[in-house]
Amino acid sequence: MLYIFIFALAFILFDQGSKYYIVEKMTLGQSSEIISNFFSITSHRNRGAAWGILQDSRLFFLAVTVLFLAILLYYVYNRKNILTKFDILTFSLIMGGAIGNFIDRLIRHEVVDFLDFRIFSYDFPIFNLADCYICIGVVFLLIKIYKEEN
Repeated sequence: MLYIFIFALAFILFDQGSKYYIVEKMTLGQSSEIISNFFSITSHRNRGAAWGILQDSRLFFLAVTVLFLAILLYYVYNRKNILTKFDILTFSLIMGGAIGNFIDRLIRHEVVDFLDFRIFSYDFPIFNLADCYICIGVVFLLIKIYKEEN
């Protein structure tokens, strides 16, 4: 379990460091194009969840995150002797991402987003590294579940 905490901490630090840089170096709404018509760094804030749903539901998200982390820790603790390296990475990503956005909601009262993609003329909602960690971790979790079922 120690490895999960170490890797999760590394993910949290990288997430929070990137958000700190955006807050300190860019004004809200400022954008810097990295790859023409595809990827920009854009300073954005989100008071909701993915795609801006449930705006101004900060206390709800804080409570759900605490409950989710408690369940995740309980699950991991009960399987600590049979966790694979893949499991450690999976749960570290999910935990690091959840805590990264939790810190934003707790301290800033909103989540700092900055990864801005335009894919086939669709302007994808702006997101952050913590969101990436959660999504990758969930995909890994689905792979784990699929492999265990077969």
